[in-house]
Amino acid sequence: MPHHDIDAVPGRPAAPAPEHGELVPYLHGQAAEFLRALRRHREGSEATDPELSTRSALDMRRAARRIGGALHTFRPLTDRAWSDPLRGELAWLSGTLAREHAHAEQLGRLLEGLQQLGEPGPVPAQGSPRNATSRNGASPAPPSPPAPSRETTLGIARAGALLERQLTLARTRAHSAALQALGSSRFHAVADAVAVLASEAPVAPDDPAPYAAHAAHRLTEAVAVLPLGRAARPYNAEAVHEGQDSPWHQVRLLLRLHRYAQEVTGGDTTALAEASRTLDRHRDAAEAASAAAAAARTARIAPATAYALGVLHSQQRHEVEAARFAFQRQWRLAAGTPTREAVSG
Repeated sequence: MPHHDIDAVPGRPAAPAPEHGELVPYLHGQAAEFLRALRRHREGSEATDPELSTRSALDMRRAARRIGGALHTFRPLTDRAWSDPLRGELAWLSGTLAREHAHAEQLGRLLEGLQQLGEPGPVPAQGSPRNATSRNGASPAPPSPPAPSRETTLGIARAGALLERQLTLARTRAHSAALQALGSSRFHAVADAVAVLASEAPVAPDDPAPYAAHAAHRLTEAVAVLPLGRAARPYNAEAVHEGQDSPWHQVRLLLRLHRYAQEVTGGDTTALAEASRTLDRHRDAAEAASAAAAAARTARIAPATAYALGVLHSQQRHEVEAARFAFQRQWRLAAGTPTREAVSG
């Protein structure tokens, strides 16, 4: 891409063009991270160190996401005949490696939710003020919620077994697909391209800052579509149903691209990382709710099992609502907009 010295002064040498900003070193660094993770993955094969193998696959995925995100945001600075195919292949690899981890996290989240459903309410400690009698003027503490009935407990147990069967099967299939992908010629071609990227990056000598600013603008536009005012009210019921999840998922993806662009240009990503984790929780809870709903549609399950899955679905949708509430506060604070608490206080 040609660089025009529009501010050049006659008789004085023009200011040197920015040397790629930090884009080239960033791509080199992420490519090196990918290759290190790949080496660790091969050293910690399934037979020798499955935990190291899993962690290394996640590290490969993180590096692949960052390379792909940078190639997307700064696409006008790259040789598109090279960057577009590589970005597509990195997206394929990242998605393939993500599925097994996603199913495992989903199962853990849902089983934890079922465990909470099966626990009786907290019992006040002996001698606490809640146990004080009317002798000292205090009201008796309200009784703790009763322990779940035998039928409810059985339904919770069967719901957990059903979810474990379904999600373990999905995880096993995803694991097999990941192993197949990592042994394929397609993956070896991607690894070869990343190895070249570790030392060479066909990037034009231009300033990446305007493209990072465009990523920030796209995020701001997407957030403006969200019902942040309603999300600021606790128990607003906005997130009870799945129909309004898509705009939030889109903001999550754009926030990730913005965060990676800030990594390239040297911006502070602390607040962005916190907001990203909040929207990750939003996505995880939404997907867990969908899994609970899908399990509840299993043919010929007992009413108590279907009831437990329905309550679990509702629980996860409330987690979605809590994540939306947290994100709107984080966004308003980052933008310098007063929150409802600050206004009312």
